[in-house]
Amino acid sequence: LDTSRQFIPLDSIKHLLDAMSYNKLNYFHWHFTDTSSFPFESTVVPEMTMYGAFSQEMVYTQKQISDLVFYGLSRGVRVIPELDAPSHAGNGWQWGPDQNMGDLSLCINRGPWPNWCVEPPCGQLNPVNTHVYNILGKLYQEMLSVFQKPSLFHMGGDEVKFNCWNDTDEILTWLANHNMGRSREDFQKLWGMFQQQSYTKLTSSIQKPTPILWTSDLVNGDLATTYIPPSDYIIEVWDYSNTNVVPTLLEQGYRIIVANADAWYLDCGFGGWVQSGLNWCSPYKEWQLIYDNRPYSSSTWNITDPTQRKNILGGEAALWTEEADALSMDSRIWPRAAAVAERLWSDPETGWHTADDRMQFHRARLVMRGVGADTLQPLWCLQNQGLCTVSESSFDVVDFAYKKLISQSVKLM
Repeated sequence: LDTSRQFIPLDSIKHLLDAMSYNKLNYFHWHFTDTSSFPFESTVVPEMTMYGAFSQEMVYTQKQISDLVFYGLSRGVRVIPELDAPSHAGNGWQWGPDQNMGDLSLCINRGPWPNWCVEPPCGQLNPVNTHVYNILGKLYQEMLSVFQKPSLFHMGGDEVKFNCWNDTDEILTWLANHNMGRSREDFQKLWGMFQQQSYTKLTSSIQKPTPILWTSDLVNGDLATTYIPPSDYIIEVWDYSNTNVVPTLLEQGYRIIVANADAWYLDCGFGGWVQSGLNWCSPYKEWQLIYDNRPYSSSTWNITDPTQRKNILGGEAALWTEEADALSMDSRIWPRAAAVAERLWSDPETGWHTADDRMQFHRARLVMRGVGADTLQPLWCLQNQGLCTVSESSFDVVDFAYKKLISQSVKLM
């Protein structure tokens, strides 16, 4: 859950953990910082909260976070914190010049945004400013303490926009002084150096969490194993299932978490928010598609090697909150995330059709427990199981009839 683009009150997050426990989802990945805001209460680097929170009221205090971790554990849900870097790091980092530390982050809130980042607002850490690493080190150690020494820690690490670094004199001077140019490979090496130093800061404590990184141009590129050793990292794959990212990473020896956006991103299929039309990952991911998305295979690959299958640690349903908040998150997540849970725990050979009746009843159970799960069928269908959902043997007939109806409609028009 992303709580940086929209501040989600703590009670709503506890409600989510309750619902997760009803569905046997056992890890809550908390993406709580991004370029939009930094709502974490830092007592070690208080400037981060002062400059980064939407308001004084929209802050997660350290006590609240510690309580939430215990709340989750008591329900069988572990919390994985994410401090995104080097991209997705803007608001909260703009105080460097006032403290004689230089620019900690670059391109903050800069426009026009398509030139400098993947979505507004912009912000990307300055990899040649040594103060950045000292601050990251302090934040990592503080967060590890507040989150009760988690065994996993998400470092973010995707969607770096080289245009931002390539338009910064400080970085260009550093590159020239280190006999590096301005090619894509040079910027990937700079990115890799950033990741190495950040990793050292994260793992410098006695409690050494295993870091997680999103797939990215660095992870998916030729320099991946140089800067991101497979023995040290877990990679979360959000690339589409029709790519070869999953088999390639497994062949390189990485452990992975599957979260392909073409099936398990729950924010897809809604209106565009930076332009008209639909958002970037449309269409909507219906529960049937989500259920049939398998972590071991897709339309283009099939993982059969036992060691590689073992290295697929699990999967994740993600809700990014550009267009969702506490009022809408229940219906965006549920009951679709339940389909992810069954796929990951059981991975049945059968598809969604076999699970259809059970899903309808399960949605009703969630509602009875106070979860605002979205409606899947008319109530009459729930009371008359088997009379609404078309049988698998009839799919081709229905598809033909639907196409014929559409054709006739076009002729009438």
